[in-house]
Amino acid sequence: MPAYFVVELEITNQEAMEPYRAAVPATIAQYGGRFLTRGGATELIEGGPEPKRIVILEFADKAAFRRWYDAPEYQKILPGRLHNSTGRAFIVEGAS
Repeated sequence: MPAYFVVELEITNQEAMEPYRAAVPATIAQYGGRFLTRGGATELIEGGPEPKRIVILEFADKAAFRRWYDAPEYQKILPGRLHNSTGRAFIVEGAS
């Protein structure tokens, strides 16, 4: 069943975030993932607060996500996101 990596973040240092943003697509593709959205416009429909930047990645399954997330290629660049943004990230399993 597909797995979706959902990240809601606020970039705190745009310039320092650029190397991460440039490098991450190749790592995602290398492990079979793809962007479903990468910071497109959001519209709050219910609740609050207003969402920040939303990124959603799709992987074949949770194991494929883990292979990407734990891969040396991604772990090498991950601090670029963690040190230059705030937010939360989680995985959601899709319907089969």
